[in-house]
Amino acid sequence: MYRTTTCGALRSNNIGSVVTLSGWVQKIRDKGFMIWIDLRDRYGITQLIFDEDRTPKEIMESAKNLGREYVIQVTGKVIERASKNPAIPTGDIEILVTELIVLNHAKTPPFTIENETDGGEDLRMKYRYLDIRRNPVKENLIFRHRVTLEVRKYLSNEGFIEVETPYLIKSTPEGARDFVVPSRMNAGQFYALPQSPQTFKQLLMVGGMDKYFQIVKCFRDEDLRADRQPEFTQIDCEMAFVEQEDVLNTFEGLTKHLLKEIKGVTVEKFPRMTYDEAMQRYGNDKPDIRFGMEFGELNDVAQHKNFNVFNSAELVVGIAVPGGNKYSRKEIDKLIDWVKRPQVGALGMVYVRCNEDGSYKSSVDKFYDQDDLTKWAEKTGANAGDLICVLSGEKDTVRAQLSALRMELAERLGLRNPNVFAPLWVVDFPLLEWDEETQRYHAMHHPFTSPKPEQIPLLKTNPGAVKANAYDLVLNGNEIGGGSIRIHNKQTQAMMFDYLGFTPEEAKEQFGFLMNAFEYGAPPHGGIAFGLDRLVAILGGQETIRDFIAFPKNNSGRDVMIDAPAKIDQEQLKELHLKIEN
Repeated sequence: MYRTTTCGALRSNNIGSVVTLSGWVQKIRDKGFMIWIDLRDRYGITQLIFDEDRTPKEIMESAKNLGREYVIQVTGKVIERASKNPAIPTGDIEILVTELIVLNHAKTPPFTIENETDGGEDLRMKYRYLDIRRNPVKENLIFRHRVTLEVRKYLSNEGFIEVETPYLIKSTPEGARDFVVPSRMNAGQFYALPQSPQTFKQLLMVGGMDKYFQIVKCFRDEDLRADRQPEFTQIDCEMAFVEQEDVLNTFEGLTKHLLKEIKGVTVEKFPRMTYDEAMQRYGNDKPDIRFGMEFGELNDVAQHKNFNVFNSAELVVGIAVPGGNKYSRKEIDKLIDWVKRPQVGALGMVYVRCNEDGSYKSSVDKFYDQDDLTKWAEKTGANAGDLICVLSGEKDTVRAQLSALRMELAERLGLRNPNVFAPLWVVDFPLLEWDEETQRYHAMHHPFTSPKPEQIPLLKTNPGAVKANAYDLVLNGNEIGGGSIRIHNKQTQAMMFDYLGFTPEEAKEQFGFLMNAFEYGAPPHGGIAFGLDRLVAILGGQETIRDFIAFPKNNSGRDVMIDAPAKIDQEQLKELHLKIEN
């Protein structure tokens, strides 16, 4: 056998035992008459010792020819380590080697395989198989395994059945762009890779499966960011004979279970907030509630003077930055430059210093007196020593700008503690959103989301005001899950397709299979999908999902390790009935 134990298992109570280990050479310290080698595997590091007085001569010579990352097998006696290392679990012992076999040679790696490496991100992604040997990446993947294991345990104990759905499906016009797959056997026709198993899980409810889940790969051909990947993993769930409250209670339970089992954290409260309230108080639909800085709307106390910037704005809104009065003028100018960046897009920022003596000093003292600024402080909840930051403009735009500033300031002030977890349900989303480019409404979530039953008549008169039976679970300012109660009858679904601009023929072509299924007794149903990659990252104290994916793509959607996507040869193109123009 290659090993009798692992490199992380041996302790002082194993002294005197003869063991066989296999692994990679991490470090070599050669003193001539004595050689120490750190041997690494997935489980840890064990120090090997080669001593010319106690080690056979040929073994000693072989040890001198080893290099970093060589794969070796050793047999030897566990002895007490002369110079103990309390930093590692095996630091009390070492192996006096009597046998050495080189299982494979290794080139010198392009970066150091240690916790703190000298390799840049692009280089490490190109050699990801080497990067995985480093503890931070290895531990992230093991952590992801623990999370998925707990998800499966919890849902299985709640009566959910894991069912696999197809990867080769039909392309649909709603949502993000599909990845398409040409069919060799059906000339000119294409499959699509699923953005979600949405319609299949609804069909499983029609089939009577009652409680379904799946940890499933999904695919979206969209522009990428640090927290987006073209392929990602969902915890996809659906339940029959449920109302919104049933779904929220079930998956609040799952989240509590994960926080308790994975992080040892007990969270009792899952506040609920409507979409409209979230936008008004925080400027986005996934607010981080670990800290304050709630928005204070200032129209009624800021639009009564001759300051045209505010008077012409649809919304004047501010936040109080705790302790911000200590910022120098230069630091405030840098904040103003930050909000004027193209990524934020503000034209400027008004600020007010809240002095310790109760007075105020603002950048618009020419227009506003102390009584005005006192009212601003009341509206924003500012205290002595704080700084009030105020933006103005078109309502939706300025809320997004101030939300970005709020998050940036919280980061600078250290208010986003990754070890504090603040979950939140955001409910009552708009059913539809207007798209200026296409001049029509689109589903805010997807076309199968049920409107609030009492608001269905509004679809004819004021479709933009209709609320959906939809909900998002937010954790620390990140949406980790989203879902809805679904439409479960053909008539309502046909009406929804109509409001989304589908002709009856288009609706039948795209979704006829679902409409037909509804005619055979579809139960009321609803569900949710968690983004597993993001959930694992947040539980792991980070927000970049790439660190928790074994083989991620870069920001251009490329796998630089295998060099994909790549061209295919002319013979394959011909078989697939495709012609690529040069």
